[in-house]
Formats: sequence, C-alpha cells, structure tokens
Amino acid sequence: MKLSRLVFIIILLLTVAVPSNARALSSSWEQDGTAAMRIVSGVDGVGDEKAILLGLEIQLAPDWHTYWRSPGEAGLPPQFDWKNSLNDTGNLQTATILYPAPKRSMTFGIETIGYNEHVLLPIYAQLRMPGKPLSLDITADILVCSDICVPKHFVLKLVIPKGPAVESAEASLIRKYRNLVPIDDDTAGMHVKNITLSSDAQSLTIDVTSKDEFTAPDIFIETEKNIAFYPPVMSLGADKHNAEFNVKLAGQQVLEGNGLINLPLTITITDGDHAAEQKEIVPPPSKVLPPPLPSLPTLPLGIVILFAIIGGFILNLMPCVLPVLSLKILSVASHGGGEAKTVRHSFLTTAAGILFSFLVLAGVTIVMKETGLTIGWGVQFQQPIFLLCLVILLTFFAANLLGLFEIKLPQLLADTLSDTAYHPKLAGDFATGAFATLLATPCTAPFLGTAVGFALASGPRNILIIFCALGFGMILPYLAIALWPGMATALPKPGRWMVILRHLLGWALALTAAWLIWVLAAQLSPRVAIVIALCMTGVIGLLGLQKINPQRRFLNYAIGVFILSAFCLTILEPYAPEAPAEVDTSWQAFDETAISQDVMDGKTVFVDVTADWCLTCKANKRFILSQDDVKQRLFHTDIVAMQADWTNPNPTIAAFLQKYRRYGIPFNAVFGPGAPQGIVLPELLTHHAVLEALDKAAKPAKH
Repeated sequence: MKLSRLVFIIILLLTVAVPSNARALSSSWEQDGTAAMRIVSGVDGVGDEKAILLGLEIQLAPDWHTYWRSPGEAGLPPQFDWKNSLNDTGNLQTATILYPAPKRSMTFGIETIGYNEHVLLPIYAQLRMPGKPLSLDITADILVCSDICVPKHFVLKLVIPKGPAVESAEASLIRKYRNLVPIDDDTAGMHVKNITLSSDAQSLTIDVTSKDEFTAPDIFIETEKNIAFYPPVMSLGADKHNAEFNVKLAGQQVLEGNGLINLPLTITITDGDHAAEQKEIVPPPSKVLPPPLPSLPTLPLGIVILFAIIGGFILNLMPCVLPVLSLKILSVASHGGGEAKTVRHSFLTTAAGILFSFLVLAGVTIVMKETGLTIGWGVQFQQPIFLLCLVILLTFFAANLLGLFEIKLPQLLADTLSDTAYHPKLAGDFATGAFATLLATPCTAPFLGTAVGFALASGPRNILIIFCALGFGMILPYLAIALWPGMATALPKPGRWMVILRHLLGWALALTAAWLIWVLAAQLSPRVAIVIALCMTGVIGLLGLQKINPQRRFLNYAIGVFILSAFCLTILEPYAPEAPAEVDTSWQAFDETAISQDVMDGKTVFVDVTADWCLTCKANKRFILSQDDVKQRLFHTDIVAMQADWTNPNPTIAAFLQKYRRYGIPFNAVFGPGAPQGIVLPELLTHHAVLEALDKAAKPAKH
C-alpha cells in the first residue's frame, strides 16, 4: 500500500473518530480509492424548518484535487443527481449547492480551479412538507486529479428524522465553509469598479476595490459560454485598496457574434478568507477608431507650403474646375492674333482674381474658426444661398457667352485692354479668376488635403500663409501664359469659329447651373429646385428680349423679380430631411459606432464620404467604385460598404473627417481586423489603391 494512501485512510479514520458532545448526523463515508465523500446535516432533526443546512464533504488523498463549478482550462465540474429525493418520500423540494472560494493549481502548464485534499460544499435543502423527515438519496460524480485524473462515482444516503432542529456536531464545520462562500452584497467589502474591453476584443481589464487593504487578491471569471481565460495579471495600487487585473482569452478560442461584448460575467473576488461575487456585463470598447489627432502635424511649415502650391496647381485639373473650363478656353482663344501686352495684362488680372478669392476664403475661415463655427474645405457648397448665387452668376455668364447681353465694366475699373470684339475686359478677367476659385473649392486634390488640414488645425497666421500658397499654385498656368504670351497670340484671330466656340461654352455653363440646381433639390426640395430653374429660364428669356429691344426698361425690373423670388424661396425653405446621397441600396448609411462593431466581428468596412456637389466624388464613383472588379468586392462579399452624405451640414461627419485631419471631400477609408484604425485612401481613387487597401484591412493584424 502506498504511503500517501495509508495517510489518507488514517486521516479519514481520525475524522470519523473525533468525539463530540453533539450527535453527529451524517451518512457513512463512501470511499473510492483516493477520494471519499459523505453528506452531513447541520441539525439533528428537521423541526418545523422549511429549509435546513447540509453539506457534501469531500476528502482527497494528499496531492490530489477536484474541481470548482468552473474548472478552468481543463477538468470537469462536480455533477449531482437529486432525483431520488425529489418526491413525497424524500420530501426534498430543491437543493442549492454553494461553492466556497476556490484555489488555482497548475498541472503540466495548464491552469485548473478547484479544491485541494479537503472541502465541504454547503447545501440549502428546502423541504416539501416541513416537520416531516428528509430522506436523501444522492448520486455524485467528481473528477479527481494528481499526475493522472480519475472519475469518481458515489451514492450517498441520509435520513434526517423528525424532532427538534438542534445543531449537530457538524454544524460548525458547515458554517466554516459557508463563510468561505463568496457573497454578492455590500457586506463583502470588495467589488468590481470597472470593466474595459480591449479594442481587439481579446482581453479585459477589470478594476476592483476593497474597503480594507488587499493582501493577495485574485479574481475568477465565469461565463455562460464556458469561455476560458488565462490567469489574470494583477497590479496592486499604491494605496492597496485598488487592484487591476488584465485577463486574456485562453488558447485559440474563436468567439462568434459580438464576442465578449454584452457577455454576462460572474466575477469572484478573493483575498485570503474573504470572497465576493458580482454579476457584470462586458461593455463594448469605448472606441476602435483612432482618437483625435494632435493639433498640428509633424511636417515643417516649408514642406506644407510646397504641398499647398502643388495642390493648388492640381486644382486646375480637377473635375470641380471643369465647369469653368469654358471661361479658361475662351480666355486663351480670344487672344488669338492679339498683342503680347494685352495677353499679359489679361492673364495677370485673372491671376489676381484667383489670389483675391483665396484671401477672402482665408479671412472667412479665420472668422469662422475664431467664432467656433464648423470649418472645412468646400463647406460653403452646403449653403443653399451660396449655391443660388452661383446659379445666378452662371446664368448671366452663360447668357453673355450666348450673346444675349454684354458684361459692362464699372467706371471704377474703366481701364480696358482693348475694344476689339471678343477680347475680355479687366472685370471679366478678374471675375473669371474669382469664379474659378469658387468652383474649385468643393473638392480636395492630392497634396491639397494635407495642406488644408494643416491650415485649419493651425492659427490665423498659418491659415493665411497656406491659402496664399494654394492660390499661388493655382495661378501658375496663368503666370506661364503671362510670361510667354505667344502661347495665346499664336492662335488664329477671332472669327466665326470664335462665335461657335462661345455658344458651345455658354451651353456648358448653362449645364453647370443645371447641376447646381440639382444639388439644391437634394438640399431643399425638388419643388423649390423646379421653381428656381423656371426663374433662371425666365431671366435668360428676358435677357433675350432685352437684346432685341434694349429700350424696354421694365424688363430689368422683371429680371429683378425673378431673382428676388428665387432668393426668397431659398431662404424660406428648410433643409430637406437627411437622405442617402445614392439611390443604390447596396450602400449602408454611415454609422461611426457600427464601424467599431463590424471590425470586431471580423468584417471589413469601406467608408465613402460624398456629396451631390462634389464632382470628384462622382468621378471616383463612376470610374472606380462602379467598375466591375471593385463593385464585386464591395457589394458581393462580407465587406460593409458604408456611405456618408455630406451634401447638407452634418457635425457628425465633419467630426469624423477631422479625426483624420481632413476638412474636405472626397474621403475614403477602409477599416478591418488588419487596420482597425483605418487606411485612408488618396483623393483620386485607383483600382489598385482600393483593392490593396481592402486586402490589407481584411488580414488580422500581426502581434
């Protein structure tokens, strides 16, 4: 016989032979190798009690252990069958087993949770009929382990007779272990203060506090899904009244659905002989997206100025500026066969108009920022009044190119370059530059986004410098023609071809006005847009009549009535209810909080911030996002395609953009397990950039 087994038998015999003044009421010890079990009663009789306290006592050989209700990474919890007692003969209504606070043990590098050598599990037994005997017939199955694990099966029987409910000899032992059972009220003096889920949803940080100083605190976590955790890493606060536990999922567990989010937990806190139990629910992580960026980027001002100049130059090539391309083409063509001096003055005046407009934009931006208003590149296109002013200007420019009327130069600027037909005057040149700037601002060009982000995150000085650099970059083509006027004078002299060109370009501006009216329909209502369109059509018709008969001055008043009516209607009409910018139902509505959830579910999210007034956004959709290969990835896989409509002011979208130091659109970003903080795409999308970002974001990040 092994020495350990001999010691176990001696201990068991001594336990049975201990004398007591009170009568012991217990079943006989049922022994199975290295384990023995019996059931004990806390009273000698049932008395008139509705419930009595019992105990299941387990004695194990040295170096053997059994398991708690949650065994840890391995093992099995104890199983009890009370069915033979749950009848009138047994008189048992219910049996509630209580588990004293457990201990951790390591076997072959695997953590288990349970009890070593000896434990008693208190039981609250509720009687069917108080006053009648309680006849218990229980089967119990436990797993006991040392170097090996062996299942044990016991059948325990005990009758608690009628008679006074006097404490038995085992009552003190049952109370001892009952006091080791974690309690879930304030008397425990320990409780969970906070639970934080990591952004990758794989670990928890649990903060606990105690009214008394901690000595060796520990926590045990149970879930309904039997999720196993590695042993927590504990750090004790300097005051010893607070402790932080970092807990990670054990092994290669794969959690479905929301993972740990909203998962009910039972947390047992232990410290010496004190134990507390608390029910909690895992909250979602506060954010998966990156926090707001620092107030200033790390790029030096000189580099940002260079980016601004490059971005300003690229603006000349952006779709946003295409509507005013007619004025640029006409400006060059009208100088065919002219004098170099006239060309130089004309293009310098246009450049001055561009610079002046950028200075105005800088001033307005500074005022808006200092007064706390929302700032951004192109946000003026979210204002219906601004769009209406552009519609009216485009209408008059179109009418001018169609030959319905001539733009007269105010006396203050009566210095003209030439009286020759088709040669624009200073007012027209200056207005062309200003107009080009206004139509350039809805969209963001490469390099421009970085420069504008730097400016809008800075103070007034940097805003002024960067906007001047943007203007300088945009006027570079005009300065080039001013330096080498031969590029314009080498063209044929104006003639019939020039008239045809003017008419074609006039219709191009009219179509631009129609596009802006379509934007107004999205911002206000289709009804208002139709009325504005009719008013502008009336203005063109009246200008045509005035061309035929200039003496009818009442036509001027009629034109004023049409314009005033359009203004009144725009001012009085409220913003239209928010609606997605696209009819395509494949896109989901933008929800920043849903991005975090989708990423934690292992999904990839493609975010597209667009607006009806952003032509570059439309170009990206038409030439990239609507192409078969990209469309197949976005809408026929597990990718979530999310679209944000910034046609109207929206502080949520504006705040989202500013987190990435973007103040204009288009803006596209991809989020996923491999890029939870997002991959920001360039302003002008390419097939390669989109597909590469989707692939990278879909792959889990390497740690």
